[in-house]
Amino acid sequence: MTVTEPARWIKVLDQTRCIGCHACTTACKSENDVPLGVTRTYVKSVEVGTFPNVRRNFQVTRCNQCSDAPCVAACPTEAMYRRADGIVDFDKSICIGCKACMAACPYDAIFINPDDHSAEKCNFCAHRLEIGLEPACVSVCPTEAILVGDLNDPTSKVAKVVQRDAVAVRRPEKRTRPGVFYKGAHQSTLDPLGARRPTGGLYAWATQGDPRDAQLVTAGHPSTHNSSAAALVSYDVPHHAPWGWRVSLYTWTKGIASGVLAIAILLGYLGDLRFSSATIRYAAPSVALAFLALTGVLLIWDLKHPARFYLIFTRHHWKSWLVRGSFIIGFYGAAASAFLVASILGGGGVISSGAADNAERVIGGFVLIGALGTACYTAFLFAQAKARDLWQSPLLPPHLAAQAAMVGAASLMPFAAGFGTHLGLHALEVVVALASAAHLAFVAGEVTLTHSTAHAELAGHEMTHGRFARFFWAGSVLAAVGIAAPWIGVVSVPFTLLGLLAYEHCYVQAGQSVPLA
Repeated sequence: MTVTEPARWIKVLDQTRCIGCHACTTACKSENDVPLGVTRTYVKSVEVGTFPNVRRNFQVTRCNQCSDAPCVAACPTEAMYRRADGIVDFDKSICIGCKACMAACPYDAIFINPDDHSAEKCNFCAHRLEIGLEPACVSVCPTEAILVGDLNDPTSKVAKVVQRDAVAVRRPEKRTRPGVFYKGAHQSTLDPLGARRPTGGLYAWATQGDPRDAQLVTAGHPSTHNSSAAALVSYDVPHHAPWGWRVSLYTWTKGIASGVLAIAILLGYLGDLRFSSATIRYAAPSVALAFLALTGVLLIWDLKHPARFYLIFTRHHWKSWLVRGSFIIGFYGAAASAFLVASILGGGGVISSGAADNAERVIGGFVLIGALGTACYTAFLFAQAKARDLWQSPLLPPHLAAQAAMVGAASLMPFAAGFGTHLGLHALEVVVALASAAHLAFVAGEVTLTHSTAHAELAGHEMTHGRFARFFWAGSVLAAVGIAAPWIGVVSVPFTLLGLLAYEHCYVQAGQSVPLA
């Protein structure tokens, strides 16, 4: 008895046949009720050559139906999921609108539907395939440039093309194993940076949105010397960075929340602060919990479906670092709350001062574990965003830890000064100086060492010399003031805090500023 392999639906896009009529785009919009301003599929065009020897090249652009789909791994509720037949589909009823799938997709194929605020993309018209019909784009293509079929069926057209002809996939270095194959496509269309951006942002029929929009990601490479080919993007659809200022601010508030109590407890263990001092007992846990609550507000506020945030805990997908981070924050919040309760009981005389001191020391160990996880998990969340090469640095976890120590100690300094804890104040000043120096050393390495990919290099340029340069240089100068904390004391606090806030914003936004389609 022979065992039949399950179907593996794929598409072949024959760009030698594509005439750029956009019939696939309009058919997809009609079939799937896609609103204006967003598309599941569209036809990108690039002019290659110099006048009068110019040729227009097309690329049908859509979800790549990856076997190892980053969007599926990043989705916290499994609203994005991969079916047994290879189709990456979505369930809008459990989408929380976190945009993690958008940040993870190397092809910029996912968008938030402006009508229902849920993530969607091309799903091969799965509802049509299930009843024996071809996807809408296939049925309307006048030149048969779009083929769909079962890769595991050797008699299918797509299997014959993939196995016998020269085909290519987009972004093979991302190792997503796409299920969309291109035949005869020019490299300048497959590579998002293979063609330059039009001067003044004027494309074939229109501009790509308001250039003052900080979230707008314009198609094409900004340099005129990006490739040996004379290639110019003539048509593409605008894309927007998925994560805005709330995510930038969340990285800052989370750093304060994790650093302020961790530094206080560490200094308590070292003897620079007494556990019975008001700085450790009341100020540190109160500030930590306040900023942790603010972090939660920002994260929920950034969701397109904020009322569904509870699904992270009830339908959690453990591969998603957004889920793991939520549980880490929850653990840290519980430990910090327990620490504050022990402090209040000891300070109020409900339990003896010695018992409270011992309880704080024991609970402090759990606080440190939670604080370290809270400070550093974002590095793994950002690394799961495979599309963003700037965020793939293995040095990001220690950098985030240094940032947490920097702003945590700075946040404690006014309390130590106000409570007259001179030894503790000096220790905090030293921590701010050392952590600020470490932060600036990590930043210097980020901008001076050679980046491993063109995408990371371009994102780094946007951070230091592009749209976000003013935040970068202002943040660097302000953070440098923190190094002088042992000499200028609490004067350094606002400079340190604002310096990191500016840097976090430019880092988060620059990482999303490179075109992917």
